This record gives sequence, C-alpha cells and structure tokens, in this order.
Amino acid sequence: MRRDLFMKKGKIYVVGIGPGNMDDITVRAYRVLKNVDVIAGYITYTDLVKDEFAEKEFYVSGMKKEVARCEQVLEIAKSGKDVALISSGDAGIYGMAGIMIEIAQKEGYEVEVVPGVTSSVAGAAVVGAPLMHDHATISLSDLLTDWDVITKRIDKAAEGDFIISLYNPKSKGRTTQIVEARELMLKHKAPETPVALLRHVGREDQNYTLTNLQDFLNHEIDMFTVVIIGNSKTYVSNDRMITPRGYHI
Repeated sequence: MRRDLFMKKGKIYVVGIGPGNMDDITVRAYRVLKNVDVIAGYITYTDLVKDEFAEKEFYVSGMKKEVARCEQVLEIAKSGKDVALISSGDAGIYGMAGIMIEIAQKEGYEVEVVPGVTSSVAGAAVVGAPLMHDHATISLSDLLTDWDVITKRIDKAAEGDFIISLYNPKSKGRTTQIVEARELMLKHKAPETPVALLRHVGREDQNYTLTNLQDFLNHEIDMFTVVIIGNSKTYVSNDRMITPRGYHI
C-alpha cells in the first residue's frame, strides 16, 4: 500500500500581519505564526517577522512571484507541514488570500484566512478618526486592473462624497496616476478637503502630513504612503482629522 496515503496533510493559513510591528498584529495571527512549521511570503514582509519568529522555517520569494509563491505553499502543505502565507495589513485587502484560495481549491485544499489591521485603518488611528463615515479603498496600481476602471471608481466615489483611501499611490515608474486621481476628485470635492498622507504606518519611521486636496501633491508620496481624502464634512482640529458620524454633541 502506498505510504503517501497515510501522510498527514499540512494546513494552509493566509495571515494578515498588520502594518508591520508586533503591537498591531492580532492575537490570533500571532498564535498561528507561533504554531505553524513554515512562514512564507514576499521578502519585505518576512523581514518584518523574522526576529519574532526566528525559530521558524521561512520560504521567501520576490515581487511578482505571487502565483509561484502560492503553488510552493501548497507543496509545503502537501509535504505535511503547516504553513502560513503572510501579507502586510489584511491578507484579504490587496493581499494573498484570494489567489491562495483559488490555487488550493483546485486540489481540494482548505485555506484558513486570518485577518489583520489594514494600513488605512492603522493610519486613520494615527491622525484621529477620518474614516467614521462611508469610505472607499482604491488602489492606484494599474498592474492588474485597467486604469480606465480605476478612474471610473475614483470619479464615482468622489461624486458620492465617500472618504477615499488610496493605496499604492505613486512609484518611481508610475507618477501620473496620482495627478489624474486628484483632478478627478477636484471635480466633486472642495479644494480645502482635508487629506492625510501617512507614510510607513506602524513602523519605526512612521510619519504623517495633514494637508488638503489642493496642495497634497506638494508633499512626498511613494509606495509606502496611504492617502486618506475626507468627505464634505471632514475637518481638522488640533492636529486631528475627524469625519463626524452625525451625532448631536
């Protein structure tokens, strides 16, 4: 009888590690990472947890290797090891949860998704309470989504007076998208609408700038920045950005 019929199947977890520090990782995520045999992920993310989980085996791969990474995670689980595939923030928001589930399901494997604190939520807490009302999260990366689709979403979210969080706003090779996004939002939002620029949220060099829709492009923005644009009720008071929920106070 074949020996592999009795081989234990490893379990696959997809874990959101939060913004990158151990204070903002959830208890559940921490427990999973402590108990698995292998931690897998993009090198920037594994570097954030290597010191805390130094006793673990790590599988590391580079940018644009997402499919191959998930396929390797599946092979690790098939070998009998429990494995956690990590993403920064929440694994289900621009992370690895969807693709891992799709690949695993083809071979009848279950995947447990462990939520994490996404950057806009962590960043909002730094500057106050800007996400207190309806809000939309939009990535400006057109690597996997057509730019025409992204601009339509920006336009409609701005027209609907949503608070808007922009992920992946600008990179060395992608500099015009944030300019066009601002132009689209100015069609519907006032120039003085408060804007928070949050860089390296949850990490040692965390910093932020409070500005407005008219002027925010005059400040440093890169791939480590989350941009939060308020709605028509958002205001800044004592260096805190607040969007009222509507309570009478």
